[in-house]
Amino acid sequence: MTAVTDEDHGKGDGTGKPDGRWDDGLIARRAAAAEAREAEETVPPTPAEDEAEPQVEAYAPADGPLPTRLDALRELVGLSRARLDRDTLAEAGRVLDEAAARQRLSSRHTVIAVAGATGSGKSTLFNALAGAPISDTGLRRPTTSQPIACSWTDGAAGLLDRLAVPGRLRRRPHPGPAAFDEALQGLVLVDLPDHDSAATEHRDQVDRVLALVDAVIWVVDPEKYADAALHERYLRPLAGHAEVTFVVLNQTDRLPGEAADLVLDDLRRLLDEDGIALGEHGEPGATVMPLSALTGDGVPELREMIGRFVSDRTAATRRLSADVDAAAARLRKVYVAEGRPGLGERAREEFTDRLAEAVGAAAAGQAAEREWRRNASRACGTPWLRLWRWYENRGLPGSLDRLGQALTPPEEELTARQRVEQAVRIVADDAADGLPGPWAQAVREAAFTGAQGLPEALDELAVRAGAPGASKRGGGTETGKSTVPQLGGRPPKPPRPKWWPAAVLAQASMTLLQIFGGLWLVGQIIGVLEPGLVTPALIMLAGVVGGPLVEWACAAAIRGPARRYGQDAERRLREAAAGCGRARVLDPVAAELVRYREVRERYVTVTEFSTTGR
Repeated sequence: MTAVTDEDHGKGDGTGKPDGRWDDGLIARRAAAAEAREAEETVPPTPAEDEAEPQVEAYAPADGPLPTRLDALRELVGLSRARLDRDTLAEAGRVLDEAAARQRLSSRHTVIAVAGATGSGKSTLFNALAGAPISDTGLRRPTTSQPIACSWTDGAAGLLDRLAVPGRLRRRPHPGPAAFDEALQGLVLVDLPDHDSAATEHRDQVDRVLALVDAVIWVVDPEKYADAALHERYLRPLAGHAEVTFVVLNQTDRLPGEAADLVLDDLRRLLDEDGIALGEHGEPGATVMPLSALTGDGVPELREMIGRFVSDRTAATRRLSADVDAAAARLRKVYVAEGRPGLGERAREEFTDRLAEAVGAAAAGQAAEREWRRNASRACGTPWLRLWRWYENRGLPGSLDRLGQALTPPEEELTARQRVEQAVRIVADDAADGLPGPWAQAVREAAFTGAQGLPEALDELAVRAGAPGASKRGGGTETGKSTVPQLGGRPPKPPRPKWWPAAVLAQASMTLLQIFGGLWLVGQIIGVLEPGLVTPALIMLAGVVGGPLVEWACAAAIRGPARRYGQDAERRLREAAAGCGRARVLDPVAAELVRYREVRERYVTVTEFSTTGR
């Protein structure tokens, strides 16, 4: 059974009585169509507006946050092109382009589209508002195949060109009260094809025009007001455009008794579920009202609402602001972080600690301290003990001298590299924690890119800093030829304190006393000297006891300087590692975080004055 549509309902029974039945036959319907054509001929359609006529003033938006938001969105897109893919920024770019195009056109015109499903009566309502049968109505579907525009004043040619409305489909309202209504001056009304048309090109035209007009009047009927295609494809995605949306329940004359109120309440419920704010009790939102385009019931009220809406001249600004809100809502996931991302002092210190561990700063400090003690032992120790140590270490593979000159084993070098990589990975994860996906990836890429060659750079800086834990592979030369240094090696010879020569002289005196006392005793034994063991024995004993005492005193004296020397060596190597890590890893990461904070500030500006609460 075929449903009775509004256009069908609007033909009447041949006697002019709109009872909703088609029982007057084919002849009456043809006669009615002929009368409609004759009436249309009495009002010749207005052709395309004269192209030579100058366009009225350019778009001049009222004072408000929209220009600031558009500038912030433009900067946001520009700063994000290197971090976000083109598809993510496509909608924001489209909004900026459409906003620029709309602002170049007339500011005293308001373009309102009349949209609806097949048989909803949108063309009948369009004609009722225009005061003339401009758009075809009837049984044949679709009756509207292309957008038809009716402009109440001149100067809208640029807007209609933007909508791609052909010149032959541009009309003027019928001379009468509707045409001369002062409140409607500046209105451009566009009748769209059916959004549920079987013809794909018709639906494409609806989607294209809806993205360009300043406001929309959605015409629904009692039969298909809850159509899923309408709510899911149009109303729900455009929920943020409630302030520029009218939803009219047409054909209320077909509903008996209180049925119209029940259907209207259910329509409001569905709109609320779609997330559309309803403009009730003086609050901003969508206008919802019942009417009958056929009988004219409610049409004057709608015309009055449209008049106030057009006279306000803020529809274009509201539409653009809602478009910015929608674009910002789509971009929220790539700009809004879950927490407070950043690189705190604790993360920086831990990164420095890991680099210092990888470069062996603590071990280098301990080696420097041991080297100082060893040098003191060599210089201030007894000659007999030094001779024994020399003999013990002579030619042995594990001797301290040869061990200090040995290169870092490959497995230790690999371990150091792994530690550096781990330190970079941890600090990158800490900095990227809580960031949106694209910016977290950018932070990690900056860290890993800077970490390339970091182990070699760390060791080279350690050598330049004079750290005792670094040496050159194969040895450096004064001609400047050197290879990449390794992590680890033999510390350089530490400086001697000022009291060192006195200690060496004292140790030499003790040695001379031992030699002198020994020779004296030998001379007495062989009879060269007169006998007398006490004096040479005491002299020799003084040298034997004094040598270790001098060595012990020197060891106690150099304990503090040796410790400080080791700590200083560790500090220099640590600072070298920290500086290298900061320049190669932390600074690029910090730059990415600064870039994110910049785009985040732009995004906040875009959303700060949102009219939809998004």
